[in-house]
Amino acid sequence: MRKLIFAIHTTLDGCVDHTKQFVDEEAFEYSAHLMRDVDLLAFGRKTYQLMVPYWPDVAKDPSAAKSDAEFARTFNSINKIVFSRSLASAEDKNTRIVRANLRDEILKLKQEQGKSILAGGVDIPSQLIELGLIDEYHFVVGPVLAGAGRRLLEGVSLPERLQLKLVESKIFKSGCVALHYLKR
Repeated sequence: MRKLIFAIHTTLDGCVDHTKQFVDEEAFEYSAHLMRDVDLLAFGRKTYQLMVPYWPDVAKDPSAAKSDAEFARTFNSINKIVFSRSLASAEDKNTRIVRANLRDEILKLKQEQGKSILAGGVDIPSQLIELGLIDEYHFVVGPVLAGAGRRLLEGVSLPERLQLKLVESKIFKSGCVALHYLKR
């Protein structure tokens, strides 16, 4: 059975708004490395439209930083699904739009052969956490206090407290900390 992994960058005060993040070369390398073990990325419309066409454009830019270019190449090579009722079409050839029930589609995908599935963004992963479908969590905590901004699980009511097991941590030179948890 495939694992469903959730990864996100957050500030010390829990802000997951991408405009308030501290992301350095090591954080990009960490994320690119994580993506090597997956063969499907799952997003909602908002996250997809932030990621595409941005990363495909970075991959074509000869002046892009090495870490950005590596992340972009890895991102572009992976199949994607976008859960959306409003997105008319995908901008890249390896993306499929899914309008079906989120829970049913993820359960079906987890049963298929392949590498792990990586969920990104906030809305879809929050729903997947609420449904108890996430198997692994990767948080990169940046040395920033944002003071405001979107938080993970806003408006979501977990049926019960979720207990996780820390299996790995890594401190970056910048002060970012990568935390890898498994669902108990």
